[in-house]
Amino acid sequence: MAEFSYQAKTKEAQVVQGIIDAPNQNTAIDILHSKDYIILSLEPVSKGLATYDINQFFSRPNNKDLVIFTRQLSTLIDADMPLSEGLRTLALQVEKVSFRKIISDIGEAVEGGSLLSAALAQYPALFSNFYIKLVQSGEVSGRLHESLLYLANYVERSQAISSKLKSALAYPAFIIFSLVTVTIIMVTYVLPQLLSIFKESGITDLPVTTLALIWVTDFVAEYMPFLIISTGAFLFMVVYYFRTPEGKITLDRIKISMPGLGVIVRNLYLARIAESLSTLMKSGIPILDALRITADLVSNDVFRNIVIDAEKSVKGGGSISGAMMKYKEIPPLFSSMMSIGERTGKMDFILEHISAFYKEESENSIQGISQVIEPALILLLGIGVAILVSSILLPIYSVVSGA
Repeated sequence: MAEFSYQAKTKEAQVVQGIIDAPNQNTAIDILHSKDYIILSLEPVSKGLATYDINQFFSRPNNKDLVIFTRQLSTLIDADMPLSEGLRTLALQVEKVSFRKIISDIGEAVEGGSLLSAALAQYPALFSNFYIKLVQSGEVSGRLHESLLYLANYVERSQAISSKLKSALAYPAFIIFSLVTVTIIMVTYVLPQLLSIFKESGITDLPVTTLALIWVTDFVAEYMPFLIISTGAFLFMVVYYFRTPEGKITLDRIKISMPGLGVIVRNLYLARIAESLSTLMKSGIPILDALRITADLVSNDVFRNIVIDAEKSVKGGGSISGAMMKYKEIPPLFSSMMSIGERTGKMDFILEHISAFYKEESENSIQGISQVIEPALILLLGIGVAILVSSILLPIYSVVSGA
């Protein structure tokens, strides 16, 4: 949202001036005209770093805020409350400063004559193209309440599945991070002092694991600066590469081909493609537009390119299922059911069932993999501790028994 400094003349020929918030200059003009002002001048206000509100950074809206806002706006519209008044009401009860300002600005734009979808489009980071298109469809069909209600359920379902996946991976990630941290501390500070005893004692028949520990600690102590610099450089190059177009495709391909997790991630993307297409088609959006929006929504370049190829196929007179059958990332079940939907004219119905199937598969896989990972990590930790303890205690036992 931008700020514009204006100077205008009222009906009574009185000159007034001030600052107005609006998504763009045209909306600012519409808002001033709605107040029966004759605009004399309108200039954008430049903002420096000192005017940046740090609270907006720490109170950015998330998916939960978006779900609550969408559901409440749907309820107010269903209660026949005017849209602009409903937006003002919601802005008053929002706690996050940044989100409150966004809703207020949207309300002002709507009050100035802008469509809700056009006002939402000024915030692409919060409202996706999918969200805006469904709102636009609701405005055209007169079923804005139903569109908003579906959007709230859609965002909520997507967030629930993502939360389940994150919860399943949180414990393994914490264990691995802790293991790496403890290993670095041990190799850097603890082990050099313990292992120096064995080197000074003159024992020649040290276990292989102890000799390996001695070599690792000596190597780390001698090349510590080199290891830090090389590790930092490697991580920088990896991050830089994954931000390039080729690297992003490589990373997206890795996501769907990882052992165990790859199947879950792939099923989540397939469910998202099916549900998005089904919803857009039910809302009366043309198939080419629906495919284009779905391609932007899928957030994986591998599947995005597949959907774009399907769009090109439809443009050329082909079918969606025919285009998708060429890719190994699309299971035969997915493309076969889409083919049935195309032949029977019940594509939206078939897509809805495809989405439900792959969502259920994902949730079952998430639950199963969390039950497998935890015992595997415990076993790995046990082996690591056993090797470390035996590497230290066995030589100590030899020194004591030799004395």
